[in-house]
Amino acid sequence: MAGAVRKSQMKEVPLSEVKDDLSRFLREAETQGVVITRHGKPAGVLIGFKSDDDWFDYRLETIHGFCNGVSRLGQASVRDEASSWKTSSNSAL
Repeated sequence: MAGAVRKSQMKEVPLSEVKDDLSRFLREAETQGVVITRHGKPAGVLIGFKSDDDWFDYRLETIHGFCNGVSRLGQASVRDEASSWKTSSNSAL
């Protein structure tokens, strides 16, 4: 069942067509994923993004390393804030 739903939401296009008109398929991929086929078999997927926010959301949802990097940046920021607060408190004494 899930495979049928996924297939209905994805458009299949031969690689030769994608090579001839990539920009058109990128526009189409903003609303519907495009499965690129080679010799009739799935070879890749083209996913488009309507905005930078869509791209960022995709990264958050799919790339584990990206999420870890954002988490580390947040932790570093909290440490920096705490350190500067501690320094300013000591100088007030």
